[in-house]
Amino acid sequence: MKKVILAVLILTFIISSSAMAATTFITIGTGSTGGTYYPVGAGLAKIWTKYVPDLKADAQSTGGTVHNIQLMEKKEIQAATMDNNYYNAYNGLLKYKGQEHKYLRGMLPLYPEPVQIMVAKGSGIKSLKDFKGKRISIGAVASGTELSARELIKAARLDPDKDIKGENLGVGDTGSAFADKHIDAAVMLGALGMGGVVEPSTLGLVEFIDIPDDIIEKVIKQSPYWFKFTIPADTYKGQPSPVKTYAGPNIITVTAEIPDDIVYQMTKTAFENKKDLVTISSNMQNMTPEGAKNIMIPLHPGAMRYYKEIGVIK
Repeated sequence: MKKVILAVLILTFIISSSAMAATTFITIGTGSTGGTYYPVGAGLAKIWTKYVPDLKADAQSTGGTVHNIQLMEKKEIQAATMDNNYYNAYNGLLKYKGQEHKYLRGMLPLYPEPVQIMVAKGSGIKSLKDFKGKRISIGAVASGTELSARELIKAARLDPDKDIKGENLGVGDTGSAFADKHIDAAVMLGALGMGGVVEPSTLGLVEFIDIPDDIIEKVIKQSPYWFKFTIPADTYKGQPSPVKTYAGPNIITVTAEIPDDIVYQMTKTAFENKKDLVTISSNMQNMTPEGAKNIMIPLHPGAMRYYKEIGVIK
């Protein structure tokens, strides 16, 4: 009898161990909690854990795209939300010159992220040239916002290290800084309706300024993933006129090491449960399979299988 019980226990242990060994664990890096990346990433992690067999996913709040790339390189995360700087990282451009991150693979297209410039009421800032000597929020350290803000400020013929007083604030902290009168302006990169922009605009603390066409064209020429974009009037309270700017796509990237079948299931279940993501952020209405054709790095084979299966990519 003892031998039978022992055999059953050993068999149970073997089965249990095999099940544990078969489970894939994935952490998706996102952004600061005041932005759109974190709740969307958390929503995706919930969908993947619920619908993809033998997968457990969780979301991690991070400093944004640049930080996510660092974490992926260290293999601390396996998936990430990223703005257009994924293109620079993969190809070894700008900040990543000589450091090509060829392990990056595209998986999901998300929605456009415009550059949004807020200035404090009474700051006297009417254009980018007025940034000189002012306290400017340029995004969290190692974020895509910081990289994009620096690119914009340089295009305006200002030195981001000498001509402005740069403040490395995350999305949520930027809104609070306007309320506390700690900053004069902010360069924000994110989806329309992001919390860090809604808060100060709703409180009547800020105004929006256009980016001149010549600067937009200069930035697009340097970084071809940008495109001209207009923030519709009344997107935010106290914003009666359209605002001229530019935007870039953002995507979900994964490492090349994740098995093809897992990535296929992650891609498939994300689109099948899109309504849950739209509930989290209306911007997710813009997530379409057709957007995969605009991802400017190689798609993961698992994602490619899905897009070919539904006829988006041939």
